[in-house]
Amino acid sequence: MRTGEHLPAVGEVLATLATGVWHWDTATELVTVDAEAARLLGLPAKETALTQAQARARLHPVDWNEITGVIQLAVAEGTLAEVRVRIMDDQGRIVRVARSRSKPAFDPVTKTYEVIGTLQEVTEPSPGTPAGRSAVTGDWRRSREAFLLDAGRALAEARSTAEVLRVAAGLAMPGFSPDGLAVFGVEGDRLTVIGHHGQQPGDEGPFTHMSLATDYPAAEVVRTGRAVYLPSPDQYKARYPLTWPLAAHFGRQSWAFLPLTVAGRTIGAWMAAFAYPVTFNPDERSVLTTVARMLAQALSRAEAAESARELTDGLQRSMLPTLGPEIPGMSIAARYIPTGGGLQVGGDWYDMIPLPGGTSRTEFGGGRFALVIGDVQGHDVRAAGLMGQLRIALRAYAAEGHRPDAVLSRASRFFYGLTHSDDGKGPADLRFATCLYVEVDPVTGVLEAARAGHLDPVIRMADGTVLVRATDGGLPLGIDPDGDYPTTRLALEPGESMMICTDGLLETGGHDIDTGWKRIRMILEEHDGDLEGLADALVQAVHGPSSHHTTGPLADRREDDIAVLLLGRQGEGCGCGDTVSVRPTVRRTMLTVAQVEHERVSVARQQLRELLHDWASEDQLDSAVLLVSEMLTNVLVHTDADALLVAEVTGAPGERRMRVEVTDTSDDLPHKRSPGELASSGRGLVLVELLADAWGVAPRGEGKSIWFELFERNGSE
Repeated sequence: MRTGEHLPAVGEVLATLATGVWHWDTATELVTVDAEAARLLGLPAKETALTQAQARARLHPVDWNEITGVIQLAVAEGTLAEVRVRIMDDQGRIVRVARSRSKPAFDPVTKTYEVIGTLQEVTEPSPGTPAGRSAVTGDWRRSREAFLLDAGRALAEARSTAEVLRVAAGLAMPGFSPDGLAVFGVEGDRLTVIGHHGQQPGDEGPFTHMSLATDYPAAEVVRTGRAVYLPSPDQYKARYPLTWPLAAHFGRQSWAFLPLTVAGRTIGAWMAAFAYPVTFNPDERSVLTTVARMLAQALSRAEAAESARELTDGLQRSMLPTLGPEIPGMSIAARYIPTGGGLQVGGDWYDMIPLPGGTSRTEFGGGRFALVIGDVQGHDVRAAGLMGQLRIALRAYAAEGHRPDAVLSRASRFFYGLTHSDDGKGPADLRFATCLYVEVDPVTGVLEAARAGHLDPVIRMADGTVLVRATDGGLPLGIDPDGDYPTTRLALEPGESMMICTDGLLETGGHDIDTGWKRIRMILEEHDGDLEGLADALVQAVHGPSSHHTTGPLADRREDDIAVLLLGRQGEGCGCGDTVSVRPTVRRTMLTVAQVEHERVSVARQQLRELLHDWASEDQLDSAVLLVSEMLTNVLVHTDADALLVAEVTGAPGERRMRVEVTDTSDDLPHKRSPGELASSGRGLVLVELLADAWGVAPRGEGKSIWFELFERNGSE
């Protein structure tokens, strides 16, 4: 071309280079192509206006979707849109591959795009060549889609920031995988390093608390909300000369810094660094951008969940008491574990309350105290709020000096008022609460318990024998404002310990009360250590790795909160530390059977079986149970008095003596009779004489007692 001659028209130059021009306006839904672009699309070589549907029909379906995605990405980043497309004929065969470069514009008012671009035929590279490795093919697209699905699923399942970072570190992108990752957060006007992978510990030091005004790619990304791609060290050094020395010693060849955006707000930046050159073509940028969006959403969810867990767990624990100063002659341990799913706050609680009448009204000082454990219905903030109010009310009633039955009666009336409206209609969200209140005299070991729909206390004897102590009880709190809660008196012998807990300890892991109790009973019987170790062992049995091997029959049952409280009386075997001088160890159980409580005869039989769980002779065990049933029934049928059962075992295993005594206040002594074959009664003493090794009747100051003894024999005797 000679000097002074006019330059050829742009259209002529593009036609000479076999490059077509196209224009797409989504407002009119028309695609206009010039003659060369029409030829490349397999149409007559003349300028043509096509509908979107006609243009789409000339391209591979996957490629049309690719074009729309790349255009949106280019608008977001303010860059050119580049994509390879496969041209199809009328029979659906691929006739050529073309490359399109375009500049899209977006109208935020009409929400429409206007795109002007070029179209040029390219030759498909041979497999295995550098160009072939970067070509956009159907296999690459399918691999990318599978990767994004897997990445999205893994990030969606991550529940904590640590899990999100672990998933991000394991992402293997199709065709290009970074060997260094870093996630930056924002605190005020500073960058923070949330986590990193592929660097040594401590390498994050220079980047921590970096000002957002710093000439550093991640800082710029946070400031502008736009991605930064650096395909080579030269480009990094030229664009960020001040901070290039910080990145140079890592030896990377390419970097991508992408914004982490949630709801239009940039919460940080993600860096992907590569040990080899990456050109960051539109497809690679699309993958990185998609991952960054998913990563931002996952981090946001994890942060919200962790904040909620921290808040609710702190709320729950702030409502739980400290166990107070050391109690002379006693040892106490407690654990609280919130539910494992959903909102980690619930209605379980325990408390330790000093009672009037000790050395001080505000300190334990060796005086009486109360142990309380309970469970307000629900696993939400309302349950926690009601629990806090109920706990305060119980402390107030106990501090006034009321007996256990009066404390629970007043608490039930108070809780009923909290959950029912004054007009009697009540809100839709009515609640109840179970509770066990135990008043403790540390000097004598006497326990007075009142129960409101809660689990019975469990006694672990000095030799490891475990008994469920049946106690009288009433309805859960809040159901009947005028409900009664009878008191049961128990005795904690030296060396014995008591466990009270909420149902979560038994039912967690898909168990019901029966199967869950078998699991916990084994821990109680086999544990050899202090109460703190026993508390840890109980929780470990439910939540530890071993619990996964003992899943119960109700595996789909929702997990529950766990509260457990242990009380030990000093003596050999209680796990209370130093032992004290005590009388010889005796395994004992005591039970009262009232005239109106015939069902407690079966409770007595069960108590005796638990007491004799390791008795050598099954025949003697069956005989003892039969005789206890006869003696208790005799009192209930032939007198108007209540019966008191005391059973104890003494001696070394194999040589033990069992003594069972039933006492009542009637002065009428039993007489041995000779009933006929058809008689319905009169066989009680006959059975006692036949089955017992020794027996007798002893008058008391008021009433009498009948007793029998069995001496342990080997089961084969």
